Amino acid sequence: MTRVLQVSAELYPLLKTGGLADVADALPAALAAAGAEPRLLVPGFPTIREALGKECAVAPVALPWSEGRAALLRGRLPGFEMPVYVLDAPGLFDRPGNPYADAAGVAYADNHRRFALLGLAAARLAEGVDGSWRPGIVHAHDWHAGLACAHVAASRSRRRTDARTVFTIHNLAYQGLFPADLFCELGLPPHFYAVEGLEFYGQGSFMKAGLHFADAITTVSPSYAKEIQTPEQGCGLDGLLRHRAGVLHGILNGVDYGVWSPASDASLAAAYDADQPDGKAACKAALQRECGLDPKPDAPLFGIVSRLTEQKGLPLVLEALDDLLDGGGQLVVLGSGDARLEAAFGEAAARHPGRVARRTGMDEGLAHRIVAGSDVVLVPSRFEPCGLTQLYGLRYGALPLVHRVGGLADTVVDCTLEDLAASTATGFVFNAFTAEAYRRALRRAFALWSRQEFWGHVRDAAMRQRFEWNAAAARYAELYSRLSP
Repeated sequence: MTRVLQVSAELYPLLKTGGLADVADALPAALAAAGAEPRLLVPGFPTIREALGKECAVAPVALPWSEGRAALLRGRLPGFEMPVYVLDAPGLFDRPGNPYADAAGVAYADNHRRFALLGLAAARLAEGVDGSWRPGIVHAHDWHAGLACAHVAASRSRRRTDARTVFTIHNLAYQGLFPADLFCELGLPPHFYAVEGLEFYGQGSFMKAGLHFADAITTVSPSYAKEIQTPEQGCGLDGLLRHRAGVLHGILNGVDYGVWSPASDASLAAAYDADQPDGKAACKAALQRECGLDPKPDAPLFGIVSRLTEQKGLPLVLEALDDLLDGGGQLVVLGSGDARLEAAFGEAAARHPGRVARRTGMDEGLAHRIVAGSDVVLVPSRFEPCGLTQLYGLRYGALPLVHRVGGLADTVVDCTLEDLAASTATGFVFNAFTAEAYRRALRRAFALWSRQEFWGHVRDAAMRQRFEWNAAAARYAELYSRLSP
């Protein structure tokens, strides 16, 4: 049985800024069902530290700098069957704001230290600091855990471990860059700062550390695995990714249907499923009341649950907002991020009361209600490694309107005539990332809405789609087996 240490900066439901937290929550249980023996390593952020059950101190972790203290704790977290390791370092993690920035949204100046220590702790576990459990695979998620691959490689070179590493790219655009003169604080051998290492155009890159030192690389959809090997989406790392293409795998994320199921979702006004979809109308009416939208059952309701960033394609939504409203649609937006986008959606809601609603921040319950109450979920991303929102939309009968890119291309089938005839259409897909292409997809949505019988058929096909974690876990388990020393 392969012992696998999953390393992540986020963990649903305790700490979430995006889909990474959902993956860190769902993947370990799916791996256990696939025959692996997983455990998690997460930073001791306040919400995680407070939720940790009766903990057992495993060992102190020596800091690469002089001040502060850190220790590895082993314990249980609510909802997790397996033990969890928590990196307890109050000077680094006991702070307000999100995991990466303060309450004003300014990135912490010592993020290089905070997440270097996470990687160092993973290597110590691979070396056997917990005498009762030692991983054969260290699986690091995104840039925050990228240095785990480098630290394990350093440990292996000193013959302290024979563990292998897997690095999963969740979003290549966020790379964990830091000034070169801070490399000495990371606790790595000096020769690791090189082109064949962490160096990236005169800076250090946690993302590049993962890509260079990992024994295998995965990303969260097959299409994204191909796209990041091109200059257009490689974010300056496409050459390295092409060089490592032989160990790069696209494994589509799954959905935890125990959390995302309209038949059992306690957040909703009414339960429903593909066989009994009537409750969706009640969810739509409740969402309109909650968000101050006009109570119009015949108005197609478009929903956005997203970080408000340019990557998510939201300028297209704003540019074509008049088209959406002139067609009789309504729009509800939940999210925060770029100040200009926040202001633009706020102004739209003020200009169009009863037709546009804007909610800020992260509200998990409201996110579920928006997906359940919407007729269409908008995910027009410029690029999208996997996307979970469109998968939630499919399950809840909110037809996704997406740009054909990354995981969106892998999971949504456009309402073409042939796919409608074959009952395989599940949403609306546009190819070029332009306002006109987006508008054409929007018009297709309105055209289908005007034919409710066809809309019902497509919604039924969408709700019957399944993207289970067991399929992804089987792929990961096979990969671990090939790597295991």
